[in-house]
Amino acid sequence: MSRVYVALGANLGDPLAHIKAAQAALAEIAISGSLRQSPLYQSQPMGPADQPPYINGVCVFDTELAPHALLDALQAIEQTQGRERKDERWGPRTLDLDILLYDDVIMHDDRLTLPHYGMKQREFVLYPLADLCPDLILPCATPLATLLLTCPLNGMTPLLS
Repeated sequence: MSRVYVALGANLGDPLAHIKAAQAALAEIAISGSLRQSPLYQSQPMGPADQPPYINGVCVFDTELAPHALLDALQAIEQTQGRERKDERWGPRTLDLDILLYDDVIMHDDRLTLPHYGMKQREFVLYPLADLCPDLILPCATPLATLLLTCPLNGMTPLLS
């Protein structure tokens, strides 16, 4: 069994509905009762500025899936919700699911980098992650709290439920 952290983001269609559906789908692949969800946030898009704001959050859960099997499961959830993979990096999307952490695994291959390559600089990842696990230490031995000290909110706001 492994503990994983997955980032969720959406900004097309009904982003909140896409995030809620993704959370339900993650509960189906998580070991029963292990899924926890951060509060959701609205954030400015990373990349092209001519796109709607994002809704972001993080989920943590335990799984029996190996890293690549988990990636396949996440991509299937994205596809179910209308995700179209395009050449444009950081463009708008109905749903984006990224594995942030998989236990303390450090790996890099042509399909997957763990920990997620950009997580240390992204407010829409770090703050929801801290909501779930404020004392988290990354596999590189960096405390999450240290990263938050140098990561501005960039206009990110909590979504009121």
